[in-house]
Formats: sequence, C-alpha cells, structure tokens
Amino acid sequence: MYAVGEVFRRNRRLIIFLILLIALFWLLYALRSAVVPFVFGWVLAQLIMPLISWVERSLPGQGRWQQTKRVSIIILIFLVFLALVGFLSFIVVTAVVGALSVLIENAPQYVAGGVLGLQKWAADLLEQFPSEMRQQVEQVLIDGGMAVGRAIRDTFLRGASFVPTTFGVMFGFAALPLFLFYLLKDWEKLGQAFYSALPSWLAVHTRNIIAIIDSVLVRYIRAQVVLGSIVAYLSFIGLLFLVGIRYAPALAALAGVTELIPTLGPWIGGAAAVIVTLAIAPEQAPWVALLFLGVQLLENNLLVPRIQGAYLRVHPAVAIVLLVLGAYIAGFWGLLLAIPLAATIMEIYKYIVASTAAGEIQQEAQ
Repeated sequence: MYAVGEVFRRNRRLIIFLILLIALFWLLYALRSAVVPFVFGWVLAQLIMPLISWVERSLPGQGRWQQTKRVSIIILIFLVFLALVGFLSFIVVTAVVGALSVLIENAPQYVAGGVLGLQKWAADLLEQFPSEMRQQVEQVLIDGGMAVGRAIRDTFLRGASFVPTTFGVMFGFAALPLFLFYLLKDWEKLGQAFYSALPSWLAVHTRNIIAIIDSVLVRYIRAQVVLGSIVAYLSFIGLLFLVGIRYAPALAALAGVTELIPTLGPWIGGAAAVIVTLAIAPEQAPWVALLFLGVQLLENNLLVPRIQGAYLRVHPAVAIVLLVLGAYIAGFWGLLLAIPLAATIMEIYKYIVASTAAGEIQQEAQ
C-alpha cells in the first residue's frame, strides 16, 4: 500500500491527467454522431495549417495586407479545393451518367437476357434431380428468392432508421466550411486561449499529447495516400485490358480517391466501374467486379496491415489482429480506428513511462 501511495504521490498530476484524458475520449465516443463533423474539421485544420503557415511566411506583407493575408490564403485554398473537386466530379459524373443513360436505354434487353438466363439455369439445375425431388428443389429456390427479398427490405428499413442521425451529421458537415474557416483564421489565438485556461502542469501534458496525436494522424494520412495510389495503379492496369484506355484512367483515379474514404470507399469506386462497364462492354462486367474484389482482398489482407503497420510502427501481424478485433467490437468505427488508435495509445504509453521516469528522477534529485 505504501508503494502504491508513493507512486500516486509522485505522479498524481500525471494520473489526474490520464483520468481526464480517458473521460474526454469516452465523452467523444458517446457523442460521436454529433462531434464527427467537428473532429473531422480539426483533423483538416491540422493538415492544412502547415501549408498556410508556409505560404504566410513566404509571402511578404505589410500594413493592411499583413492583417488580411491569412484570410486571403484560406479563401484561395478553399477555392482551389473546390475547383479540384469540381473537375474530378465533372470527369467521373460525365462518365457515369453517360454509362447510366446507355444502361437504361438497353435495360430491357439486359433484363430479358438475365431472366432467360436464370430460367435456363433453373431448368438445367432441376434436370439434375430425380422427378420426385424437383418439387422440393423448386420450393427451396422460391424460399431463397423470398429470403433475398426480405433481406433487401430489412436493409432499407435499417437504413431508414438512421435518417435522424444522418441528418444531424449532414447538418454538422454543412456548417463545417464555416467552422474550418474560423478555426484556421484564429488557430494560434485559440490555442493560446485554450492552454492559458489550464494549469501549467496540465497544459504541458496536453500540448505533448496533442503533438503525439498530430504525429500519428499525419503518418496515417500518408499511409492512406500510399494505399490509394497503389489501388489506383492496380485498377488502371486491370481496367486497361478490360475496358480500354478511354475509361481506365478516370475509373482508376476514382478508385484511388475513394480509397481515402474508409470501408465504403473501395465499394463506391468498384460500383462505378461496374456500372460504366455494363454500359460499354456488358460481357466484361463480371471480370471488372472480380478485379475490384481481388484488389479489395489484396488491400485488406496484405496492403493495409503492411503499409499502415509500417507508417504507424505497428507489426503487420498485430495490425491484422487489430483490424479483426476492431471490426468485431465496434464494426465500422472499429475497422476505421483500430490501427491509428492502437498506435496513438502506444505512443501515449511511451510518453507516460518517460514522464514517470523523469518525475522519479526529479524527486530523487530533490
């Protein structure tokens, strides 16, 4: 008991800080639906702020221009970002809309061919069974079709149940540009006000922990960019042979960009590629679907553990275990945050050990 009390006495401030940190993370998780847009805005600000600071230092300015320089830089970055998003959206939407128009125009032929194919497949399947078993097989097929229909219906109903939460998140993202603008504009002032409101010992630990989170975040973003580039390259090589040079670059670029969207992104890129292929070369659509499925399997089982593990300093074997456990415990959020959260906890643990050792040395010196 004496040893425990002595440890607490020597490191009571650090222990109090850890309790506050755990409470903060718990609060953020409990309010995740409401705070997601603002956490996303803070992440964007962390990534954009070094660029703004560099441009600000590079541009000379005096007087009134010095006061409005940061605002002008922020507005310029926003405009460039909107222009890039608009350009990429125009290319992708033009290809997808054109493919959809062709797909809709030829839909009756596709549906008729699909129905005939299913009928032929069912007839061939039934002929494989003795006559006394065919009725049972037909009933199994009917029950299977009804089960698929119920599954689709339940999926839509579950999706509808998330509409209120989704609306709140969408409202938060609608306010995100304004929130991000003021955050970038007064970044240093907000930081000084925040740290000055804390006791000096707490401000030191808070500043160091935020620096750790910032470091892990930057490494995670770099890993995602590398993953997106590899996925775009692999998709381009495959699509080049399946759909030709005309559509391969746009679809591969879309696959690489959507790779930055965790979990759902790869499926968005794959769905767009399949839709376009159905319109221009329907016979190649199954191969395109297999291509993206193969890339997805390669990414999840080899690339993600290897690349994210390397950038976040987590062993690939540990990364695989973290992904599986994260998906099992927290679903989408667990899959998204498992590796970066583990890397952050590991770095914070190292900081705590170093701070505790430094505190003990200081106590012994006194």
